[in-house]
Amino acid sequence: MKNTALKIPNSKGHILHARLAVPATQKPHQYVIFAHCFTCNSSLKAAVNVSRALTSKGFGVLRFDFTGLGRSEGTFAESHFGANVQDLIDVYHFMTAHYEAPALLVGHSLGGAAVIVAAAQLEKVKGVVTIGTPSNAEHVTQHFSHQLEEIHKEGQIEVNIGGRPFSINKEFVANFANTNLIEIVKNLKKPLLILHAPFDQIVSIQNAQDLFINAFHPKSFVSLDDADHLLTQQKDSQYAGEVIGSWAQRYLPPKENKQLDTAGEQLVGHLNLVEDNFTTSIQTNKHFLVADEPVSVGGDDFGPAPYELVNASLAACTVMTLKMYAQRKKWDLQEVYVYLTHSKKHVQDMGESSENKKPVYLDHISKKIKLIGNLSEEQRLRLKEISSRCPVHRTLQGEVVIDTTLT
Repeated sequence: MKNTALKIPNSKGHILHARLAVPATQKPHQYVIFAHCFTCNSSLKAAVNVSRALTSKGFGVLRFDFTGLGRSEGTFAESHFGANVQDLIDVYHFMTAHYEAPALLVGHSLGGAAVIVAAAQLEKVKGVVTIGTPSNAEHVTQHFSHQLEEIHKEGQIEVNIGGRPFSINKEFVANFANTNLIEIVKNLKKPLLILHAPFDQIVSIQNAQDLFINAFHPKSFVSLDDADHLLTQQKDSQYAGEVIGSWAQRYLPPKENKQLDTAGEQLVGHLNLVEDNFTTSIQTNKHFLVADEPVSVGGDDFGPAPYELVNASLAACTVMTLKMYAQRKKWDLQEVYVYLTHSKKHVQDMGESSENKKPVYLDHISKKIKLIGNLSEEQRLRLKEISSRCPVHRTLQGEVVIDTTLT
C-alpha cells in the first residue's frame, strides 16, 4: 500500500498528524477513517495491519492521531471524548474537501464509541465498524476512578494510564458522562459491524452485547476469539481487517477502478520503505498481488517471498502446458499438482564439476508432478517430458539478459 503523510487542521486550530494509505492502483473505490484506541496512536501495529488488509481489498484508509496524542498538536487534557468526536468530524470534512467523503468509519476501543457518535452526524457515512468498543463512553474513567475525587478537588492532576503519565482536568472527566451511546446506537440505523474478543480483559464482552441488542439491522457480530484488547497478535489484527473488508463490500459497492499505470511495461512493483517493511505491492494491467519476506528474516509474511513467486510462475506455466498438451492428445488428464522448492546446492552435490577453488553453489529447483487421470505409463512419462518444455521452464534454464535503467 502507498502511504501519504497529511497534516489536517481541526476546529480548534491544532494540526492532526495523519496517514492516508491507498491500494496499489492508487484509486480507492471507497475511503475509510480509522480511529485509534484510548491513549494509543495511529501507528499502533494493530491499526497498521487493519489498514493494510483494507487497502488490499481496494479501500483507501486514513489513520490519524487524536488531539494531544501521537504526533498531533494539543494536550491530552484536550483529548476528551467530545474532542475525539469533533476530530473525527473535522477529518471527515477534510477528506471530503480534498479527496472524497469517507463511506466507512472504523474505531478501536474508545475510538469505536467516537465513530458511532460521529457517524450519527455524518449523513454520507454508509457503515460503522467497532473493535473492542465500550457501550458507555464513561467506561474509560475506570483507568483513574480512584483519583476522581482528587480531580474534582484539584481541578487538574496527573494520572497514570497503562504506565504512562497524563494530565487531565474536570472537563476531561465530565465530558465522558455527557454521551448516551446506547441511545445513539438505537437511532443510528446504518450497517454496523461489532468485533469483540470474548475474554477481553479491558472492555468486557457485555459491552458488545449491549451495542448489538440496541442496534437496528443490518447489524453483525464477529468474535475475535482469544485476541487481547489491543490485538497485539498480528494474526488477530490481520483477521479483523480481512473481516471488515469482506463485510464492507456488501454495503459499500465498489466503484469502477482504474488500474495503476504500468508505464507500458508488463507489471509494476512498489515498496514504501517507511511503513511497509518488505511488503511489496505488484500490479499488472489487470491484476494485483502482494509479495513479502517471512517473519524469520524480518518480514511480515503478508504474501509469498520472491523465490516463491518464481516457483509460482513455473508451477502455473507447467500445469497450463500439460493441460493444453493433454487436451490436444485427448488424454484423460483430470488434475495436475506441481510441488516446487528452490534452494542453493553445491555443484558437487549435484554431480557437477568445477575448476573454481572456491565453493560454487548453483540454484536448484526441485519439481515434483502429480498427475490425476486414467493415464498409461507411457503417457505419464511423456507428460513429464513435456513439463520441461513450458516457456517459463525454458526461460529459467536459458541465458537471461536483464536490462536495468533508471526512470
